[in-house]
Amino acid sequence: MASLAPASFGGALAAARDASGAQHYPQGTLYVVATPIGNLADITLRALHVLQLVDAIACEDTRHTQSLLRAYGIDRPNAQLLAVHQHNEAEAAQAVVARLAQGERIAYVSDAGTPGVSDPGARLVAAVRGAGQRVLPLPGASSVTTLIGAAGLVAAGDESSAFVFAGFLPTKAGERDAVVQALAQERRAVVLLEAPHRIEAVARALATLGERRITVGRELTKQFEEIATVAAAELPGWFAAGRDRTRGEFALVLHPVAAAATDDGAEGERVLRLLLAELPVKTAVRLAAEISGAPRNALYETALRIRNEAGAADAE
Repeated sequence: MASLAPASFGGALAAARDASGAQHYPQGTLYVVATPIGNLADITLRALHVLQLVDAIACEDTRHTQSLLRAYGIDRPNAQLLAVHQHNEAEAAQAVVARLAQGERIAYVSDAGTPGVSDPGARLVAAVRGAGQRVLPLPGASSVTTLIGAAGLVAAGDESSAFVFAGFLPTKAGERDAVVQALAQERRAVVLLEAPHRIEAVARALATLGERRITVGRELTKQFEEIATVAAAELPGWFAAGRDRTRGEFALVLHPVAAAATDDGAEGERVLRLLLAELPVKTAVRLAAEISGAPRNALYETALRIRNEAGAADAE
């Protein structure tokens, strides 16, 4: 967590009250609050307001959350912080449900980012919803969406925004390798998370994917943030090239399979060339996609290339 003096956020707390104070915050509600993944300035105004408003804050680590609150200049007695983590989540959830039933407002925060995304919170939310009580999410920082936004993903098909969130790979080498080989068959983008003490082993496992591109995000939003895209085979070497590259927390994106690498790419181009001889580009692309199963976006790019090649040949 970045270090900023509480006074730095005095204006933000006032702005939070001005911007969010008039909104409705129902009682008997669990507020699922996203917190920064590194840079404290990434907190939202509504999150600051709710963290001041609620009767108690359930959190993954009470000491960590107390430090976070103090960094923003929010003063909370330790008695108002409730430990709800992966080892006690099912039991602690019942205590939260009981307090909500009494009309209390309770916020839940994980150590960083959006609760329930490779962090505790899902069981708590399920218990609260199962008891018929309201859950109100406050969106914010997430390493998953942060890295996707910086990766420049271009999918093989029309669904260019589709991705799979795989989270942390297994810790045992054999299981990890098996999962990686399964992911090799996944055409969509795949988002992974990893800790520093396992990142080199994960890099070696992912290297078997050869030329498939991987974007690495290290220490996202923090002072020493680093983002790089390399071929999977080059990933171990990328980590070995810098002494600090194995430090910090990691998110990785396995890029979607390139259109040219799909099984139906060659057949799609063959069909497309035949159709282009008789039909306009859009019609030829649509029919080629239906006939071959190749992605329409990729076929359209191929059609433009073919037309450009034909134009250049005519000019000669």
